[in-house]
Amino acid sequence: MTSEKEGKKKNFFSQNKFIILSLLIFAFIAFYPLPYYITSPGDARILDPIISVDGGDKDEGVFMLTTVSVGTANIPQYIWAKLSDYREVIPAEEIRAEDETDEEYNQRQLQMMEDSQHAATVVAFQQAGKKVDIQYHGVYVTGIMTGMPAEKKLKVGDKIIAVDRNTVMETKKLLDVLAPKKAGDPVELTILRGEKKMNVSLNIEQFPKKYIQDEGPKAGLGITSPVADVSIETDPKVKIDTSQIGGPSAGLMFTLEILDQLIDDDLTHGKKIAGTGTMDLQKNVGPIGGIQQKIVAADEAGAEIFFAPVEGDNYKDAVKAQKDIGSKMKIVPVKTLDDALKYLEKL
Repeated sequence: MTSEKEGKKKNFFSQNKFIILSLLIFAFIAFYPLPYYITSPGDARILDPIISVDGGDKDEGVFMLTTVSVGTANIPQYIWAKLSDYREVIPAEEIRAEDETDEEYNQRQLQMMEDSQHAATVVAFQQAGKKVDIQYHGVYVTGIMTGMPAEKKLKVGDKIIAVDRNTVMETKKLLDVLAPKKAGDPVELTILRGEKKMNVSLNIEQFPKKYIQDEGPKAGLGITSPVADVSIETDPKVKIDTSQIGGPSAGLMFTLEILDQLIDDDLTHGKKIAGTGTMDLQKNVGPIGGIQQKIVAADEAGAEIFFAPVEGDNYKDAVKAQKDIGSKMKIVPVKTLDDALKYLEKL
């Protein structure tokens, strides 16, 4: 009898061990992070509730920004993405800079979004002939290359306000000042780190081959994606609330929505118009990532028209995705804001 009880007890513990071991293995498979990110179609968000211009004109149609969902990969997600259409597996180093934390990456994306909003506001107000006052306060360090001079002396979030004691408040001016310098040249940066002002001495160095690929020798400090700290005063006032959406890819659509609210004409002509693309102060529309996934998101939201940047094969990839999913959405190629406006005039 005792032997039978002991046998049942051993069997009970053996079964429990098997269950616990199975759960541990499942948890490991399910949650073990891989050095990859998974991107998938996000959503298409109507911009009218996101952007508010005081006294702005309201129209029947809508402009929409499109997003891509990005998340770290585990084993099941990796397998699912490999077997799914419009889900992409991307090595972590192509999303985040080497040694960049998730927090630093998110901060960089939000900073780029803010820069995108500023450019869109300036361009829209100038296009509408409205008053806009721009003030530059320095250039943020939003990324640093491993192994380059900036890695030892600078931090993400530092704000550069001078180079070699000469005031530098804009991104373009910073790049123009550094461009002629060669490997070995000394550079003194004046920066703000929080409330503390300090001078930092560095030397220009050659970029490692992994950063320049086939472009030939290049030199620099190793600062990536610098973004200007800008304040803008407009009349009328503009409020943009994008919550935690990051990146610069909504620039074109921000510009169209702000302009649409500033003028009496209905740019949408009652249609649902989505799109993507960066916007600079010269009204150029730049390429973005995840265009095919954004086509899926826009189609699911019922968009009738989609503006796609010509550069970087964005337009070609957008047309390919549109045909692949059988969408009736019209894909419109754009190089500049004027291209989009000319198309809208013909609706």
